[in-house]
Amino acid sequence: MAKPNYQFEKRQKDLAKKRKKEEKLQRKSIPKTDAADEDAPSESEVPPKVDDNQPPNQQ
Repeated sequence: MAKPNYQFEKRQKDLAKKRKKEEKLQRKSIPKTDAADEDAPSESEVPPKVDDNQPPNQQ
């Protein structure tokens, strides 16, 4: 029976922890630039403005 390679397992665990930490830092840095965009509703959330004087678009 083969011996368990604890060094390999530790290295993989450390790499996963490092990768997770970097992703977390990236997520934290991104919202700072997009903070103003969150306050304003996006185009998909805003219903289209309907003018009563114009007929609806028919395609």
